[in-house]
Amino acid sequence: MNKMITTINWFLDSPRPIKRATTVLFDLVCITFCIGLASSVLEDKTFSWTTNDTVISFLTAVLSIVAFVKLGFYRAILRYIGTTTVSVLLIGVSISAFIFSSLHLLVNDKFVLTQTMFYWSFLTLSIGGSRLALKAYIQQMNKGVSRVAIYGVGAAGRQLASALGHGDKYKPVAFFDDDSSLHGAEVDGLKVFASEIAEDIIAKYRLSHVFLAMPSVAPSRKNEILRMLEPFPVRIKTIAGMEDIVSGKVKIEELKDLDIEDLLGRDAVTPDSDLLSSCITNKTVMVTGAGGSIGSELCRQIVILKPKTLLLYELSEFGLYAIERELKAFIADQKLNTNLIPLLGSVQHRKRLTRCMQYFGVNTVYHAAAYKHVPIVEHNVIEGIRNNVFGTYHAARAASDAKVDKFVLISTDKAVRPTNIMGASKRLAELLLQALSEKTSDTIFTMVRFGNVLGSSGSVVPLFREQIKRGGPVTVTHPDITRYFMTIPEAAQLVIQAGAMGQGGDVFVLDMGEPVKIASLAERMIHLMGRTVKSQNNESRDIEIQYSGLRPGEKLFEELLIGENVEGTEHPRIMRAREEFLSWPETKKALDLLDDLCESMDCDGIVQLLLRLPTGYNPQHAVCDLLWEQSEDHFFDSAKVVRFKTLS
Repeated sequence: MNKMITTINWFLDSPRPIKRATTVLFDLVCITFCIGLASSVLEDKTFSWTTNDTVISFLTAVLSIVAFVKLGFYRAILRYIGTTTVSVLLIGVSISAFIFSSLHLLVNDKFVLTQTMFYWSFLTLSIGGSRLALKAYIQQMNKGVSRVAIYGVGAAGRQLASALGHGDKYKPVAFFDDDSSLHGAEVDGLKVFASEIAEDIIAKYRLSHVFLAMPSVAPSRKNEILRMLEPFPVRIKTIAGMEDIVSGKVKIEELKDLDIEDLLGRDAVTPDSDLLSSCITNKTVMVTGAGGSIGSELCRQIVILKPKTLLLYELSEFGLYAIERELKAFIADQKLNTNLIPLLGSVQHRKRLTRCMQYFGVNTVYHAAAYKHVPIVEHNVIEGIRNNVFGTYHAARAASDAKVDKFVLISTDKAVRPTNIMGASKRLAELLLQALSEKTSDTIFTMVRFGNVLGSSGSVVPLFREQIKRGGPVTVTHPDITRYFMTIPEAAQLVIQAGAMGQGGDVFVLDMGEPVKIASLAERMIHLMGRTVKSQNNESRDIEIQYSGLRPGEKLFEELLIGENVEGTEHPRIMRAREEFLSWPETKKALDLLDDLCESMDCDGIVQLLLRLPTGYNPQHAVCDLLWEQSEDHFFDSAKVVRFKTLS
């Protein structure tokens, strides 16, 4: 037995030419042996070879091997034998039986059907059985194979099962499906079960993974399935979308971890093509902050809409290089006529912005350049104000001077009743645009406000995934902290559509769906990655959630509306808010004073001014600018007499 195992292992480890030669030799022996065995069974005695029998056997063996080669029989890899290989084997054996019977008739002048049938049966068992036995042995050796179930018995599920069956990492053992008519049936040798008994099936088959093979299912339904599977100790993976599979970008067996979009279960709304194209198609468009998370996605969506020229305005050299390279490749691949202009520059340089907009004849500006990371801006107050407030001001004035048709500011939910400098700076940027809208009639100024976008810089999702893979702990700032979430592509599309609806001074608010509790999101990710959450009641679990405390300026709950004065628009996920704003003279005086405070690096004065303006700013802690903390008089006292009793 040990010698046989040693021989098999030698064969499996041999180079392919040696394997093929060994297989051919084995088949020659099988053919000769089966001819003799068929004759012995027919005559009910030990078969004695005659000269004619030797000639028949030799020619049958040689011609059969030639037929096997022509059929591609020896190109098949033994460990990946499937239904196609078995079909080829049966055809080859049938051809061999035909060759044997024809030669028998030609040499012996007689045809014996029974002997031919015996030969066909014995050859099928010996050649086919040996290969299937070898495959079973290989699978038995592969102890690292994970047992998995596939959710979805559609074309994608069946193809995935077939692809995984030929691999050596996963072994499909069952299907789940919502179609009750399939429950209890077998598809490609795998039994189909209802999702209601998933817990029993997972335990019975000792499943380690469940693969979702439903590329076209609605996100809301996928989210329901994930919630159903979440309590069980299995890891969930999914195949790519049908569009990527059909286009050939990915193979169906290329599984991926769950995206946060899968956990949100937010159904997409078909974009309005007229709104998408009105400010972009055949026009010159400029995106500031083009290398950032939102800016780069805006650029991707804009290029698809075929602008005449797209200006990429970005302070980061690497960010500009990366997005330009990506868009150039896309434009070349799609054979588009869009002219791409990469421009290095700061949004605080109004002259450069004005020259760029005038020279290239910009029609639409999407202003995405901003500092967005709350704790960092809280520690760098002056630069946060300079970039977010004055950067917006200079970009907007440049657009007005260049007679740009539309200027769209990308705002944030943190601008609503802000507790941090970042949010207050974005709210002030909204106010100055509304004031500018009253001052000028050449440019339509519009603001679009929304919450967190998935995959943006600083997003918790990739951080959680990495922490879970490392074995924890997963860090959350507070047990009750909640956030709105939206995918970057959806946010970019809605920004473009909202901007097209702007009439001047509009504040558009995107429908973000239901807010998500971050701690619950962390728990779901832990469960769906096949791990368990450690708690005081169960210390044996493997991933701990640790609460680090709110960071400077961070709120427990974010809001999208300042008041209740909101109305719908022609798009179901875009609302128009009616909110308080300042006149242009008041705004200009506030900006001049803010500029003086930034110049003198007076962080306390900036806080005092933001408190006097209708920003809704409500700081929860002392000024924590890292440079300001080094000065003698840096403590913020909420009871202190405000220096700015009037802006007049």
